[in-house]
Amino acid sequence: MKRVFLSLEAVFNVLYITFALIFSFMLLFGKMQSPARMLAGAMALVLVGGDAFHLLPRILAAYSAESEKYRNMLGRGKQITSITMTVFYLLLFYIGVLSFLPQGIRGWTIIVYVLAAVRIILCLLPQNKWLLQYPPVKWGVIRNIPFVLQGAIVAGLFFINKGAVQGLALMWLAICLSFLFYLPVVLWANKYAKIGMLMLPKSCAYLWMLAMCLSL
Repeated sequence: MKRVFLSLEAVFNVLYITFALIFSFMLLFGKMQSPARMLAGAMALVLVGGDAFHLLPRILAAYSAESEKYRNMLGRGKQITSITMTVFYLLLFYIGVLSFLPQGIRGWTIIVYVLAAVRIILCLLPQNKWLLQYPPVKWGVIRNIPFVLQGAIVAGLFFINKGAVQGLALMWLAICLSFLFYLPVVLWANKYAKIGMLMLPKSCAYLWMLAMCLSL
């Protein structure tokens, strides 16, 4: 039964990467272009590239009799994905800035940059022990504190301006859902492996974000 679930997850991951890549090309090479749309295309590529480092080892492990040999690749992939997701939300913040042109955003921009820098530095520290099968939860919490704060600011920007661009009206909700699905994995996946399945709806939330960016 476990092998069946792993196979289904692998199929989902292939579809997720494929659709994210399709969205990135639609954003980058669509007929109607704008700075925000081009930035969204770059953001989509960051998402695809970063998640591929994490998901491809999972896909390979699902169809391998020696899944243990992919542990190091998976651990390093999680580290890379953690960094690229930080960049993803930084780019999403700028998409909001370009779309809404809000007043007094300079201070919030500095805060978002600082939080992103702190998050990336924390992800690079050896205390995370990325290559272990069960990395320390404590460091998972520590490195995600600035990430959650960054996400809250980005979600707040889109919520406050939800009526400005019709196609982006629910972007704040997609951001909140992505963190709602992600945080239980950080806190409890080491103890309850099935909680890791929440990463699937989290991935769907990212695809929803990219789909909304097609309205730019």
